[in-house]
Amino acid sequence: MKFNTKAIHAGQKPEETTGAVMPPVFQTSTYAQKAPNDNQGYDYARVGNPTRTALEKMIAGLENADECACFSSGVGAIDAVIKTLRPGDHVISTNDLYGGTYRLFTQVFEPYGIEFTFVDMTRTEEIEKAVKKNTKLIWIETPTNPLLRIIDIKAAAKIAHKAGALSVVDNTFASPYLQQPLELGADAVMHSTTKYLGGHSDVIGGAVATSNKELMEKLRFQVKTSGAVPGPMDCYLTLRGIKTLHVRVERSVQNAKKIAAFLQDHPKVESLYYPGLKSHPQHELAKKQMSDFGAMVSFSLKDDSVEAASAFMSNTKIFTLAESLGGVESLISHPASMTHGSIPKAVREKAGLMDSLIRLSVGIEDAEDLISDLKQAF
Repeated sequence: MKFNTKAIHAGQKPEETTGAVMPPVFQTSTYAQKAPNDNQGYDYARVGNPTRTALEKMIAGLENADECACFSSGVGAIDAVIKTLRPGDHVISTNDLYGGTYRLFTQVFEPYGIEFTFVDMTRTEEIEKAVKKNTKLIWIETPTNPLLRIIDIKAAAKIAHKAGALSVVDNTFASPYLQQPLELGADAVMHSTTKYLGGHSDVIGGAVATSNKELMEKLRFQVKTSGAVPGPMDCYLTLRGIKTLHVRVERSVQNAKKIAAFLQDHPKVESLYYPGLKSHPQHELAKKQMSDFGAMVSFSLKDDSVEAASAFMSNTKIFTLAESLGGVESLISHPASMTHGSIPKAVREKAGLMDSLIRLSVGIEDAEDLISDLKQAF
C-alpha cells in the first residue's frame, strides 16, 4: 500500500457496531464488564480507549511499525521513553537538540542519575567516541530543531546496536511522509503529533511507534502508571488531520523550496539553513534518507541581534509569530527566546544557534504571498 493510501486507511476499519466510516469519539472514562477482568479489551480509559486505539494503529501503519503508544504531548512521549531507563544509564543526543527535550533531559532526569552527553551527531565519529559501557539510548533528532542538520539514522542506529543500546528517532520535523526511521534501522520513532500529523494547530499529542515488543511493553506500563494519555477528542482530531497529511506536507515543501530560494540571495541574510539547498552540508544525506526536504526553513540576519530579529518578525502580516510548527498556516519564531529559551546562551551559541536566528514553519498558503510578506518585513 502506497503512503497516500495509508494516510487514509492504515489500521482503519468501519466501527463494528454502527459501521461508522470515521472512528467515533468514545467519550467515556470506564467500560462495563460482564465479569471481573472480562473487559473485552477495555476497562478504564487511562489504559485504553477505542478512539486512541484507532489513532495508534494509524500511526503504526504510517511508520511500518507493529505497535504505537499515544501520549498527551510530544514531551509526554519522550518522558515515557526516558522512564524506561534507570539511574546510571547513559544517553547520547545531538548538541542542537529541541529546547523542550534538552530541558527534560537535563533538569528532570539528570538529577535522578541518568547521564546525558550532547555531541555533533552529524559527525558519526563523535557519536562513536561518546559511547560508554553504560550507554543505553541514542536519541536522534533529524532534521534538528532549529538548525535543520541531518543525522545519519542508519549509521547512528548501527552504533547503538553495537553498544547494546536502543536508537530512537524524533521524526517530528520530517513526518512519516518524508522519512521512515524504522526502515533505516532505528528501534523506535517518536512524534509530537501536535505538529504535522495533527496539522491544524488545534490539538496537543505525542506518539512512539516501534516493533520492539519489550520496549512497547515498557511504554504501555508508562501509559497505565504515569497517565500522560490523550483524550478521545484529541485522538479524533489527530486522526482527522492525518487524512490530509500527504497533501499538506507536499504543498508546504513546495512553498519552502521557493522561500529558501528567495532567502538564499537576500542581502540581509547571513546564513540560511534548508536541507534542500545544495550548499547544505548534509544535502546528499537528506536526499538519501528523506523522500523530500521538509517545510522548515531557518536563517540568521547579518545584524545578529535579538532586536533585529524581533523587528523583522513583528513586521510579518501572513507569517504568524508563534511557537509550534507543522500547521496549515505559516508561522515564524525566534528560537533563542522561544522554543530554545531554556538552553543557556553559551550552550546555544556553541551549537550555532545565534541570537538573530529565525525559524519558519512554511504552511500551505500561496507561495507568492508568503514571499511578498517576507520582502515587506525586510
